[in-house]
Amino acid sequence: MLQIPTADGQADAFAAFPDRGERHPGVLMYPDAFGIRPVLREMARELAGHGYYVLVPNLFYRHGPAPVIELPEHVGEEVRPGLVARLMPLIEAHTPERVLSDADGYLGFLATRPEVGAGPVAVTGYCIGGLLAMRTAVAHPGRVAAVAAFHGPVGADGPDGLAKLTAQVHLGHAETDITPEALGEVNQALDSAGVDYTSEIYPGTVHGFTMADTDAFNPAALRRHWDRLLPLLDRTLANG
Repeated sequence: MLQIPTADGQADAFAAFPDRGERHPGVLMYPDAFGIRPVLREMARELAGHGYYVLVPNLFYRHGPAPVIELPEHVGEEVRPGLVARLMPLIEAHTPERVLSDADGYLGFLATRPEVGAGPVAVTGYCIGGLLAMRTAVAHPGRVAAVAAFHGPVGADGPDGLAKLTAQVHLGHAETDITPEALGEVNQALDSAGVDYTSEIYPGTVHGFTMADTDAFNPAALRRHWDRLLPLLDRTLANG
């Protein structure tokens, strides 16, 4: 665990990276609303094993260190509504201004780490983290070479936001999060902006499908997520 200086204080974060004394491309991984917990640490470690320095920040550090709310080992459907209700005020308080201010801190931190190479970085995100990843990529066109968002509200900022993207993009949507018609609108906006992207609905999925500690988990979709994410990072970041 690390402490990252931000404009509003210190954000706690988790980092995973190969311990070989080398420099590795940086990846900023925004968690879902449930935040840093064992499943996120495991995903960060798995990605780090492919040769990346992976930084997972506590999105809601202004409200306390992670875990900001107490979570069960498994987030079943019977407890999920109550947990989301507790998190919603934190999500609503996490304004676009705070998102971008924090992103400056996170990317600045990566730039100072001796384990991180000097090249561009990638940003990934899950659920609400997908929206944060897209906003970070839009705000840092010269720095972010790739962005991937999974089961996130990625079209929330509309075509004007997408039009500013210079990173290569992968969007992995849940069937329950977006209709084929809405997917067509997002993809049309990306096409119009000239973005290099893939954007698809993962078959048979519900919101949260990457998270192994929830009822939404779909093992086949998690594998598909890695099959899309790893080649994207390999193409865009100078690994090793």
